[in-house]
Amino acid sequence: MQSPLFAFTEAQTQDRYALQNAQLLRVALQGHEDILARKGTMVAYQGLLEFDGNYQTQGQHRARAMTGEGLELMRVSGQGTVYLANLAQYVHVVDVDHDGLTVDSSYVLALDSGLHWEVVSVDSQYGISGTGKYQINISGQGKVALMTSGQPLMMQVTPDKYVNADADAVVAWSASLRVQMQAQTHSSGVWRRRGSTGEGWELSFLGQGYALVQPSELLPPQNADIGSGLAAQFGMGQQGARGYNQGNIFTN
Repeated sequence: MQSPLFAFTEAQTQDRYALQNAQLLRVALQGHEDILARKGTMVAYQGLLEFDGNYQTQGQHRARAMTGEGLELMRVSGQGTVYLANLAQYVHVVDVDHDGLTVDSSYVLALDSGLHWEVVSVDSQYGISGTGKYQINISGQGKVALMTSGQPLMMQVTPDKYVNADADAVVAWSASLRVQMQAQTHSSGVWRRRGSTGEGWELSFLGQGYALVQPSELLPPQNADIGSGLAAQFGMGQQGARGYNQGNIFTN
């Protein structure tokens, strides 16, 4: 059999985490260290691997119930190679060090099982759609695989150069950064998007570190139910588009 498809055979590498291509992650397991992967993202594997539900601590369960933020993970163990992907999103491998990483849980594909994660709050007095006031803080030493819709932009933040980004486009940032969520509005307009620009909420980053932004904003699919009442009109809280459509494909 002959075909141009044979140009896409398995990547030959000794790295534990490697990109098979821009949208497919290859992870090699040697039997001594498990990985945690987003539920349902395994597309293929070789070897003697096992896939199990991942135990969550009481604190993680409590945080999920209170904030809606958390990681839905499966544990992959054994010896072999597993391939992970989600909706053909672009995959990026990040080394987490002592500085830590803060990320929207929607963008986590996989991480080393030795890393610790917990829900943290972003400084905001509003519960709004898109990247909300609660995020996941990942600490320890190991690797995390993130996903973005399209090729992202990594922006450096320094004490004399702070960065503002649309809250719906932010994927992750250095945990050492100071972060505030604010409205791109003035006075009484805080409850609606600014004028006719379509811009609404932003995250401001200050300090020393990096912020990762994707070229896409989280939006409901066409004809999605956006909830009811005044809050839904402005995309806010659990009655807003994000809260009302939890579990739809655009929030995965």
